[in-house]
Amino acid sequence: MSRVSREEMVRRLLEQPASPPVPPELHADAVRRGTRMLRRRRFARRVMWLLLFAAAVAFTVWAVNVQPWVEPPSETTPPLTGW
Repeated sequence: MSRVSREEMVRRLLEQPASPPVPPELHADAVRRGTRMLRRRRFARRVMWLLLFAAAVAFTVWAVNVQPWVEPPSETTPPLTGW
Protein backbone atom coordinates (compact mmCIF):
# COMPACT_ATOMS: atom_id res chain seq x y z
CA MET A 1 0.00 0.00 0.00
CA SER A 2 1.35 3.34 -0.90
CA ARG A 3 1.25 6.35 1.35
CA VAL A 4 -1.38 8.09 -0.76
CA SER A 5 -3.74 5.11 -0.67
CA ARG A 6 -3.32 4.78 3.11
CA GLU A 7 -4.10 8.46 3.60
CA GLU A 8 -7.15 8.11 1.35
CA MET A 9 -8.36 5.10 3.36
CA VAL A 10 -7.94 6.98 6.63
CA ARG A 11 -9.77 9.98 5.20
CA ARG A 12 -12.70 7.75 4.18
CA LEU A 13 -12.82 6.18 7.63
CA LEU A 14 -12.87 9.58 9.33
CA GLU A 15 -15.60 10.90 7.04
CA GLN A 16 -17.98 8.03 7.76
CA PRO A 17 -20.84 8.79 10.13
CA ALA A 18 -20.34 7.92 13.79
CA SER A 19 -21.30 4.49 15.07
CA PRO A 20 -24.88 4.02 16.23
CA PRO A 21 -25.63 5.10 19.81
CA VAL A 22 -25.23 2.54 22.55
CA PRO A 23 -28.45 1.32 24.19
CA PRO A 24 -28.87 2.73 27.71
CA GLU A 25 -29.37 -0.68 29.36
CA LEU A 26 -26.05 -1.93 28.02
CA HIS A 27 -24.05 -0.19 30.77
CA ALA A 28 -26.14 -1.76 33.55
CA ASP A 29 -25.82 -5.21 31.96
CA ALA A 30 -22.06 -4.82 31.64
CA VAL A 31 -21.70 -3.73 35.27
CA ARG A 32 -23.86 -6.64 36.46
CA ARG A 33 -21.89 -9.18 34.41
CA GLY A 34 -18.57 -7.72 35.52
CA THR A 35 -19.60 -7.85 39.17
CA ARG A 36 -20.72 -11.45 38.78
CA MET A 37 -17.46 -12.35 37.04
CA LEU A 38 -15.39 -10.74 39.80
CA ARG A 39 -17.39 -12.60 42.46
CA ARG A 40 -16.83 -15.92 40.68
CA ARG A 41 -13.10 -15.27 40.34
CA ARG A 42 -12.81 -14.32 44.01
CA PHE A 43 -14.72 -17.47 45.01
CA ALA A 44 -12.54 -19.66 42.78
CA ARG A 45 -9.38 -18.08 44.19
CA ARG A 46 -10.54 -18.73 47.76
CA VAL A 47 -11.40 -22.34 46.96
CA MET A 48 -7.98 -22.86 45.40
CA TRP A 49 -6.22 -21.40 48.46
CA LEU A 50 -8.37 -23.62 50.71
CA LEU A 51 -7.44 -26.71 48.66
CA LEU A 52 -3.77 -25.75 48.75
CA PHE A 53 -3.92 -25.32 52.53
CA ALA A 54 -5.72 -28.66 52.95
CA ALA A 55 -3.11 -30.39 50.79
CA ALA A 56 -0.30 -28.85 52.86
CA VAL A 57 -1.93 -30.01 56.11
CA ALA A 58 -2.51 -33.51 54.71
CA PHE A 59 1.12 -33.73 53.56
CA THR A 60 2.37 -32.56 56.96
CA VAL A 61 0.24 -35.12 58.81
CA TRP A 62 1.43 -37.88 56.46
CA ALA A 63 5.07 -36.88 56.83
CA VAL A 64 4.87 -36.79 60.62
CA ASN A 65 3.29 -40.26 60.75
CA VAL A 66 5.39 -42.00 58.09
CA GLN A 67 8.68 -40.14 58.68
CA PRO A 68 10.10 -40.70 55.18
CA TRP A 69 13.40 -39.07 56.18
CA VAL A 70 14.24 -41.91 58.64
CA GLU A 71 16.32 -44.70 57.13
CA PRO A 72 14.57 -48.07 57.42
CA PRO A 73 16.38 -50.78 59.38
CA SER A 74 18.63 -53.06 57.37
CA GLU A 75 17.19 -56.49 56.67
CA THR A 76 20.18 -58.00 54.80
CA THR A 77 22.29 -59.10 57.78
CA PRO A 78 20.92 -61.10 60.64
CA PRO A 79 21.22 -59.69 64.14
CA LEU A 80 24.23 -60.81 66.17
CA THR A 81 23.07 -62.70 69.24
CA GLY A 82 24.74 -65.19 71.60
CA TRP A 83 28.28 -63.85 71.54
